[in-house]
Amino acid sequence: MTLREEVAIRKTFAIISHPDAGKTTLTEKLLLFGGAIREAGTVKGKKSGKFATSDWMDVEKERGISVTSSVMQFDYDHYKINILDTPGHEDFSEDTYRTLMAVDSAVMVIDAAKGIEPQTLKLFKVCKMRGIPIFTFINKLDRVGKEPFELLEEIEKTLEIETYPMNWPIGMGQSFFGIIDRKQRTIEPFRDEDNLLHLTDEYQLTESHPIESDSAFEAAIEELMLVDEAGESFDEDKLLKGDLTPVFFGSALANFGVRNFLNAYVDFAPMPGGRLTEEGDVIEPFEPDFSGFIFKIQANMNPAHRDRIAFMRIVSGAFERGMDVTLTRTGKKLKISRSTSFMADDTQTVNHAVSGDIIGLYDSGNYQIGDTLVGSSQKFSFEKLPQFTPELFMKVSAKNVMKQKHFHKGIEQLVQEGAIQLYRTLYTNQIILGAVGQLQFEVFEHRMNNEYNVDVIMEPVGKKIARWIENEEDIRDVMNSSRSILVDDRFGNKVFLFENEFATRWFEDKFPDIKLYSLL
Repeated sequence: MTLREEVAIRKTFAIISHPDAGKTTLTEKLLLFGGAIREAGTVKGKKSGKFATSDWMDVEKERGISVTSSVMQFDYDHYKINILDTPGHEDFSEDTYRTLMAVDSAVMVIDAAKGIEPQTLKLFKVCKMRGIPIFTFINKLDRVGKEPFELLEEIEKTLEIETYPMNWPIGMGQSFFGIIDRKQRTIEPFRDEDNLLHLTDEYQLTESHPIESDSAFEAAIEELMLVDEAGESFDEDKLLKGDLTPVFFGSALANFGVRNFLNAYVDFAPMPGGRLTEEGDVIEPFEPDFSGFIFKIQANMNPAHRDRIAFMRIVSGAFERGMDVTLTRTGKKLKISRSTSFMADDTQTVNHAVSGDIIGLYDSGNYQIGDTLVGSSQKFSFEKLPQFTPELFMKVSAKNVMKQKHFHKGIEQLVQEGAIQLYRTLYTNQIILGAVGQLQFEVFEHRMNNEYNVDVIMEPVGKKIARWIENEEDIRDVMNSSRSILVDDRFGNKVFLFENEFATRWFEDKFPDIKLYSLL
């Protein structure tokens, strides 16, 4: 198979949603259809003892939520599909944002009863900004929720994107009968999936069935005729530009409507696309020279081996295990002899991968998030990945002074994952952690205890306004105070932690020559 043929069958997407919309459950069912797993363990597994394949971390299994981005690959209908299951919780949005930089399309899961929720809107805007094609799965139709037209209107108005329903539900909740596939003109019954019903072009059943006299069926047909009369056709170009979203109705937990979605997804989702470099060039997927970038680092995926994995998106060319690459940030040449693919915490060695694939590189400390790897003859860096300005801060120290070595190793490795940021006070070297949300601190404390066997003391510093300095050489000791704490970040850059907006403005007025800036 040529490189072009291999790349053409890759589909790489992220699943995004508000917490509890059913994102991880949908991921499980997609893996089930792909033959990657034999039995789906869902987030309901806290009671049953089964856990979602994509939730591999102890804290995720205990809470029934996703707090890391998992990567899974499976084959379906001659395609190789890479799924990135992202954290739904807003405290981990930075991890999700970076993950969205590594995919070619996104699947947005919406709870039929709740519609568009704040985190859904936030993540959608990132997709829209990057022009990522979005597929929408409206979940939990077997429960009472909003009417289909209301949901479509909400998506169009709130997200400012056109919708095209690929199927249509018949009833909902207790009266949910099934879905009508608009293209195939078939009805897939909810409780009798083998008994597929066929419709004529006028939405008449081709053979008699008791459903004909059902009020929910009659209402669904009337609604579908209204949709058809609106005359809007499916526009694949708009989909690929991110201006139209195909909408699917179903129930992931009941494993209903998922195959209907998956079949359409592989038909219409884009193959891997090019990526911009810092110099403004586009590196295309069919270019023969290898390139890729690191978008995630995860420590202790296998706690028994204290391993550390750098997740790489391949942008161009082919990866071969044992190949030599150059890390452009340092100019250092590396031989990649240990590489892996994922099924959450189940891994296997990767010998060959191409543009669009996500692979894991065993990391002894060489990589940072955002690093570019290229074939030895090239020199360029891909666009920088987003980094957020933290809002919450916490002093942290080891409860047992005899465990300082484990304490510092744990902090170093967890900070490198990017969810929390590390700062040190100038003279006392006190460690301060910064995060976007409180849950990140809770996960940090849990992981320090469980993965590094270190109990930590966490002292809240509270909300601060972090500002970096363009002209560090002009900083003077008098600027460091209780209202404007001067610290070093982990790269040695000076940062002011201001008490509040008033303190920030006061500083800017008093020291106008100091040029401050924030991250995203």
